Amino acid sequence: MTIFEIHARLGNTVLLFAVLMAIWGAWRFLKGQGLVSSYWGAMVIALLLILSQGGLGAYLWSIGARPGQGGMHILYGVVSLLPVPLVYVYTKGREGRPEMLMYTVGFLFIVGLILRAISTGGV
Repeated sequence: MTIFEIHARLGNTVLLFAVLMAIWGAWRFLKGQGLVSSYWGAMVIALLLILSQGGLGAYLWSIGARPGQGGMHILYGVVSLLPVPLVYVYTKGREGRPEMLMYTVGFLFIVGLILRAISTGGV
């Protein structure tokens, strides 16, 4: 398996993980629940997956591999790191039901960003 395949498959993994986080968050919100420690832990895993994807992308860039729409692909990847920390700062770390909705919307936004990153990444 090449580094390109690993980058592509990790992109799919990040996408699926973000979809699951959005579904889980929506489910908890609809049940009238807020955040729990397992959701916090899963958010950390999601951010680590996105960082890993970015690290692989930076490595590919450093060896001369450029995505099809380079600037946009990179922009979508970088911006996909922002929603979760921004929601955390905005909510001041609260864990109630409204915050659960904000994280859910944040993960839906990440899903959209990842889909765009995938569509602009073709070499």
